Amino acid sequence: MDEDMELIGDEDLKAALLQHPKGVGVPVSHRNRCGDEVKIRTIVFKVIGMTCSSCATSMESALMKLNGIKSVMVSPLQGQAVVKYNPESISAKLIKEAAEETGFQVDEFPEQDIAVCRLRIKGMACTSCSESVERALLMVDGVKKAVVGLALEEAKIHYDPSITNTDLITEAIEDSGFGANLISSGSDLNKVHLKLEGISSQDDLNVIRCSLEYLEGVNHVEFDIKEHVVSVSYEPDIIGPRYLIQCIQEAGKGLSSYQASLFTPPRPQDKERRHEVQMYRNQFLWSCLFSVPIFISSMVLPMLPPYGNWLEYKVLNMLSVGLLLRWILCTPLQFIIGQRFYAGSYHALRRKSANMDVLVALGTNAAYFYSIYIIIKALTSESFEGQDFFETSAMLISFILLGKYLEVLAKGKTSDALAKLADLAPDTAYLLTMDGDGNVLSDVEINTQLIQKNDILKIVPGAKVPVDGVVVDGQSFVNESMITGEARPVAKGPGDKVIGGTVNENGCLVIRATHVGSESALSQIVQLVEAAQLARAPVQKLADQISRFFVPTVVVAAFTTWLGWFISGEAGIYPKWWIPKAMDAFELALQFGISVLVVACPCALGLATPTAVMVATGKGASQGVLIKGGDALEKAHKVKIVVFDKTGTLTVGKPAVVSAVLFSNISMEEFCDMAIAAESNSEHPIGKAVVEHAKKFCLNFGTQKECLTEVKDFEVHTGAGVSGKVREKTIFVGNKRLMKLFNVALGGEVEAYISENEKLARSCVIVAIDGTVAGAFAVTDPVKPEAARVVSFLHSMNIVSVMVTGDNWATATAIGEEVGIQKVFAETDPIGKADKIKELQLKGLTVAMVGDGINDSPALVAADVGMAIGAGTDVAIEAADVVLIKSNLQDVVTAIDLSRKTMLRIRLNYVWALGYNVLAMPIAAGILFPFTGIRLPPWLAGACMAASSVSVVCSSLLLQSYEKPLKVQAVQIAIFNHRRLLNGGCPFPVTGQ
Repeated sequence: MDEDMELIGDEDLKAALLQHPKGVGVPVSHRNRCGDEVKIRTIVFKVIGMTCSSCATSMESALMKLNGIKSVMVSPLQGQAVVKYNPESISAKLIKEAAEETGFQVDEFPEQDIAVCRLRIKGMACTSCSESVERALLMVDGVKKAVVGLALEEAKIHYDPSITNTDLITEAIEDSGFGANLISSGSDLNKVHLKLEGISSQDDLNVIRCSLEYLEGVNHVEFDIKEHVVSVSYEPDIIGPRYLIQCIQEAGKGLSSYQASLFTPPRPQDKERRHEVQMYRNQFLWSCLFSVPIFISSMVLPMLPPYGNWLEYKVLNMLSVGLLLRWILCTPLQFIIGQRFYAGSYHALRRKSANMDVLVALGTNAAYFYSIYIIIKALTSESFEGQDFFETSAMLISFILLGKYLEVLAKGKTSDALAKLADLAPDTAYLLTMDGDGNVLSDVEINTQLIQKNDILKIVPGAKVPVDGVVVDGQSFVNESMITGEARPVAKGPGDKVIGGTVNENGCLVIRATHVGSESALSQIVQLVEAAQLARAPVQKLADQISRFFVPTVVVAAFTTWLGWFISGEAGIYPKWWIPKAMDAFELALQFGISVLVVACPCALGLATPTAVMVATGKGASQGVLIKGGDALEKAHKVKIVVFDKTGTLTVGKPAVVSAVLFSNISMEEFCDMAIAAESNSEHPIGKAVVEHAKKFCLNFGTQKECLTEVKDFEVHTGAGVSGKVREKTIFVGNKRLMKLFNVALGGEVEAYISENEKLARSCVIVAIDGTVAGAFAVTDPVKPEAARVVSFLHSMNIVSVMVTGDNWATATAIGEEVGIQKVFAETDPIGKADKIKELQLKGLTVAMVGDGINDSPALVAADVGMAIGAGTDVAIEAADVVLIKSNLQDVVTAIDLSRKTMLRIRLNYVWALGYNVLAMPIAAGILFPFTGIRLPPWLAGACMAASSVSVVCSSLLLQSYEKPLKVQAVQIAIFNHRRLLNGGCPFPVTGQ
């Protein structure tokens, strides 16, 4: 197992917690000296075989010789190359060929440049709308993948920038009848907006543009001439926002005096959400202005004589004042306020689909134009009497607009947890300037957006940590509950990592910024949750399938209802007294038909899954559990077996040597020196523990300096140990399997030492020199305090716990007994772990794997649900479906329980949405009317339809009250213990507390 990388610990961490997708080409644009725009692309790929900086230098020099290459950065440590090039001068294929000609293997090279953008979609009402947007996007040349989220009202598009661009993509969405605004593109990951002062002409802008574009690390420069704002996309590893401001100010020397300051544009999501809420509110209020008088004149005043008598005065023939008044009031409501339903219906029918707008338009038009027919008959007849339906059309539109207004308000609440996460970062921070001796020269308060990598920052007591960093001085406790959900403050000292957005409790800390902007853990958590909310859960397929034929079925049902009641009335099948006064059989049948049209609600079905997923993923993130999409959320509720790795998962992951013994005549100093040499290149936690112990011995009892001996022919034997040559002696450091592999004999004394320690749950690291055992280290890795309680709670959830480890059987069995796991698989290599997962899956069981190391990644991928410990390696986190940020095993329970609660909520949403439609449509069709005389007027049917969508969203919002089950259990036990103590009893013990 490779070395664990703690989320809050190691200053050697080279990458952010959550990696960006590898091998993505991002288009940015520069301008040449003539002002013509030149497209620059960035391509990232892996390079295998590099061992030192000279290898990286040789590849960099070879690639820089190519025409069109702007910059090359090769990291031998990460085995990764980042190349910026002009696609008009050179292709990505030639870059790959040139890189391979240097003698190294190129891996994970993208076949084509793929850019990613996110768009805000306006006007989607149900699942058929989101499907229509997806179809329109996939028809655009160059679009490779498109995902549209109904509840989030966003689309994420992967496209080839050499074929299409964001303008063409936006145009395609607008042609399909929806609005679209660009939220972000690949080049927006690190962008700063600066307000310019001292700008008087276009020449000033050109000077600033040239000054910025010639800076290394600047990807794209964009000006807003009206606002005098410049937006700069940059590489945070190379340049920072303060240097950009300095460059702008220096560009004005000798010419004009330029000044630049940070500019924070309003969030487009918040602005659009407020605009949408205000729009629906205004439309509803305007509709009330017309519909309320119509309702009063039609339903109230006629029942209050003599106050309503004036409505019966005849204007011409049988045309009364009331009928004329209702026509005048209803017309602007139908065609001006209600035009959104006409527009939505037009675009839906043009796409050969149907949505809620089609049903509303059909229902209101049937009521309105039949009422026009009544007016014409009243004008031309001296004896005609008929019932108009103007109040039906008016009240329908008002109730539906009220429902949309309430729905928008409720949907805004579904992303509250995510908005709170995004707002955790503080606005300002204290920047320290220090001299070479570490003395503070200045202490300046700056905006957090101006922080650059490697800045030294001071965090005073009670202040929030502005960015991810490493503590360089000071001692304190940091409350990380807003990120991890764990309320207990965590002790921090020099070398420990801190996360942006957490709160410094008491002492003063000085930190060095390591991850800023989009690389910070907080930013990546937000990005991951947004991606999860956008992904469509498999359970939503039911709503997608129903939506395809829902509206046509409703239209057929409404027509059949009208026809059935009309024919029955004309044929005298039901008695005439069933027909209300001032109506005939046709009008009664028409009311039933309209009610069926408007009572059906496809929106409730479409919102059932995405709103629940949005709330659950946001709530999970605030509780320290990152769920990567609806697919993982759905699978987790089916888990029947949880497979745990041992080291770093069930155990703390920080092994320590508790004893060292010699089995030969070698001195302890030489023994430690040889062990250090062999294990110094190992990334395994146990190897690190051996090196640390041996170095301490050398420093305390040896030469008072670190023992540094070169190892040759170093080789890692996965799951067994390492080998190499030290001072021309062949050395093996590892477990019994390694010794057996190379035929190293273990004597009785060695076997007894190993057996004795294995019974104590200790791992033995054997050191053999030239085929003879020289000594051994006994290493212990304490079990996490919450492990036993988690295993017990999983058992109460009818979930079986299994342990799979590369450690020996005796140690593994001892750890298993300690935490309560009966089924243990030991001495298993990484491929073997994945095979064990597959064996369990063959039994028809859904399997979750919990791990933290690189060697766990095959098993994490093989499992139905992979859960990575947040302090683990980036490879494990990348491979997992769920990330447990705070590395607490209790969140395994939280992830599964949250999934179960979410799936239960989704099912309840479906039961309500489907049950509502199944029950409401027959009632609207008049199934109860012959027996009870109860019928559902169209305006009341419209109110029911509007209420159904709101109720589904509110049902999903109940997930906001979710509490961790182990936390709830702890509270219940505490209350129980308190009562027992009051009654003189003994308290009930809580394992793992």
